[in-house]
Amino acid sequence: MDGLDAEVLDAVARWQAQGDDVLLATVARTWGSAPRPVGALMALTTRGRVAGSVSGGCIEDDLLAKVAGGFCPGLRPHVQTYGLSADEAHRFGLPCGGTLELVIEQVTPRSELDAMREAIAAGRLGVRELDLLTGQACVRSAARPMAFAYTPARLRVPFGPRWRIVVIGDGQLTGHLVNMAVPLGYQIVICDPRGIHDVTPEATRTPHVTRTAEMPDDLIVRLRPDGNTAIVALTHDPKLDDMALLEALKSDAFYVGAIGSHRNQASRRERLAMFDLSAAQIARLRGPVGLPLGARTPPEIALAILAEITALRNGIDVPALSSNRATRHVDPPQRICAA
Repeated sequence: MDGLDAEVLDAVARWQAQGDDVLLATVARTWGSAPRPVGALMALTTRGRVAGSVSGGCIEDDLLAKVAGGFCPGLRPHVQTYGLSADEAHRFGLPCGGTLELVIEQVTPRSELDAMREAIAAGRLGVRELDLLTGQACVRSAARPMAFAYTPARLRVPFGPRWRIVVIGDGQLTGHLVNMAVPLGYQIVICDPRGIHDVTPEATRTPHVTRTAEMPDDLIVRLRPDGNTAIVALTHDPKLDDMALLEALKSDAFYVGAIGSHRNQASRRERLAMFDLSAAQIARLRGPVGLPLGARTPPEIALAILAEITALRNGIDVPALSSNRATRHVDPPQRICAA
């Protein structure tokens, strides 16, 4: 479940508290190209409110028109298919050959969405199973990530904590990283004990961004990074970056990276080897960070970092810049620099 879907659940709770009747649509099956993956959520109300998406907009408009016309699935969820013909696919803006099947349910206490929201907020893995014959849902915890499943009788949607990026350093580069990362569905934790606050107030005026002045190693220990967490050190100060990396490389974080040139990265690896890190743990470090885009400016470097993190998040194996000596990395200007 991505950040957009978590926001859909928040919207459902908010609208219900305001007395709205809410429908929830889940992408249950796709054929060919599809704008959204299976499990994607969209909520809509009889007053025309919409959160989330299942397509590029045309299907959303059709569902709103159906609801305005009195459509309501009742206690038993309704299955709606779009794109069965080429003309219909074109009318609803589906890619060539794309077909989409939705499960649409009326949100009631039987939907168990509050339990799902609470589990996500607590960082727990789980699964929501919906009985398509009765409309009764069940939310269960899971010890490991489970697969999405769909049959004529049951819909199973796995969920877990939001994707999170822990950024060490609150400089100009961090500001660009935050502005790009939040729309991609990441929770951001900014750590800088130096009293530097270059991230604009607008960027942190959201529940998806938090700031702390803790020491980086203390923060990493407290957060206990899981497989949904990326950690990137951007201060250029080895006293701070290395403190974070010593704990991050021992964690379950799916991505650990640090800014700096190839020369600085080699020195960093030598320093890390002096502590209780194995060669395999040190090899996890991605540095220089980011995909090889020829990035030089802070916005370009932020883009390269997010591209690398998002590729790994989506299961795309990308080689680290540390394995490509031909890639040139230029360190951005920082307030504190160290070779």
